[in-house]
Amino acid sequence: MQQYSPFSPYSTTSQDLGYLDVINFIDIAAEVDDIQFTITSLYTHRPDLLAYDIYNEPKLWWAFAVRNKETIKDPVFDFVSGKVIYLPKLTNIKKALGV
Repeated sequence: MQQYSPFSPYSTTSQDLGYLDVINFIDIAAEVDDIQFTITSLYTHRPDLLAYDIYNEPKLWWAFAVRNKETIKDPVFDFVSGKVIYLPKLTNIKKALGV
């Protein structure tokens, strides 16, 4: 059975005979001090680049979609220039992951 990094979106997804089940994203709670951010053209369709620049960990790309469920349905193609999202704090992500 494949072991995934705790930062991977697959870390909490069950496996059966080496196959992943339907992805099970963790919930990242909204905090009053989450930073409001307008996606720039540099990050269009590249949440991994923003995760690297903010958290120094590109594997946390999925955290933006989880934190912004009301505005991001597709974690890549809804990640477009001009869209306003909230950036979860790394400490909040780690707490949700149990890391």
